[in-house]
Amino acid sequence: MAGKTICILGGGSGGLVVANKLKKFLGAEHRIVLVDKLSYHLFNPSLLWLMVGWRRPEDMKRDFSLLKRKGIDFIQAEVSNIDFDKQAVLTTKENIKYDYLVISLGADLYPEKISGFKEAAYNLYQLSEVERLRDSLPDFKGEKVVVMVSSIPFKCPAAPYEAALILNAYFKKQNKNVQVQVVSPEPQPMPVAGPAMGQAVVSLLNMSGIQYMPNTTIKTVKADKKELEAADGKSIPFDMLVGVPSHGAPAAVKGSPIIGETGWIPVNAKNLQTKIENVYAIGDITSIPLPVGKPLPKAGVFAHLEAEVVAHNIAAKIKGRPASAEFKGDGYCFVELGDGRAGFSKGNFYAEPAPAVSLYKPGRLWHIGKVLFEKWWLWKWF
Repeated sequence: MAGKTICILGGGSGGLVVANKLKKFLGAEHRIVLVDKLSYHLFNPSLLWLMVGWRRPEDMKRDFSLLKRKGIDFIQAEVSNIDFDKQAVLTTKENIKYDYLVISLGADLYPEKISGFKEAAYNLYQLSEVERLRDSLPDFKGEKVVVMVSSIPFKCPAAPYEAALILNAYFKKQNKNVQVQVVSPEPQPMPVAGPAMGQAVVSLLNMSGIQYMPNTTIKTVKADKKELEAADGKSIPFDMLVGVPSHGAPAAVKGSPIIGETGWIPVNAKNLQTKIENVYAIGDITSIPLPVGKPLPKAGVFAHLEAEVVAHNIAAKIKGRPASAEFKGDGYCFVELGDGRAGFSKGNFYAEPAPAVSLYKPGRLWHIGKVLFEKWWLWKWF
């Protein structure tokens, strides 16, 4: 059996797992290539802890060069284009021929889609911006912090609400009288998870004294006036703005034949196969419609579990065995409260007629669980 080349684009939660699993399943005979524009993997959930000084950047990063000892080839480069006919990935460093391709490039951030966002907001999803936010908090003398969601969809649906809760707890600990407010175009927090989940998060916000404005789409950020202008004409003042920027597919696949009507890559909901043979897509870059009429949320847990399925099936194909693994739609989520406690939810998002999600009362054990998961993740895959 001639050696195959499996190329994995993106080293986030999905790509990292695919690379590790394929190397384990296939051994040295086949080449596993991981491509990422960064030199390191960032454990994104820890950005919220970094925001208030509970983590340092080095605590939540691992260099991709460490994968070499496992026999995984890493190329630091940006993906320029994908030639599906020639089975080649064009990058800023070299062109890579592949037999199997896994696209796990995630969602790119487009803060410029809302005028004034880049000038006024701390980008909650960008490492350097979260560091800048962390450094500004001790000297903050304002009275109001707004956490703003630019548009739907966005990755990690709980993140803006966790950010608000953590910031609120931080200011209380500092004996600062700061009003925290969440402004979002969503009808409720984490709407795909169902009304019970949304109400549970709203209750957490209410108990913490955090104001919540759902169904509010921001048109413009007026940096000079420190105001948000909503589509309905409302003006929302702020002293500090923490923002979730607009998300979209990466430039490398925009306009590509693999992109669907949603602007994301459509895949088979069970095996993550795209419409192009031997090409898979996982994680935030995909669009998977659910029975409830909404797409599967963009979250690391789904990328991780989808990666397990794709790795199993590619290895099975190469070995001439049935590619029988299926993604079942299961997921889970921690919700940090900022006071040493966290909430937890888990469920099946493929359930009909709507996702079946169970909620668990916030407590210190769930927070400890999230800490342990972070440590396990950075140990397991490196």
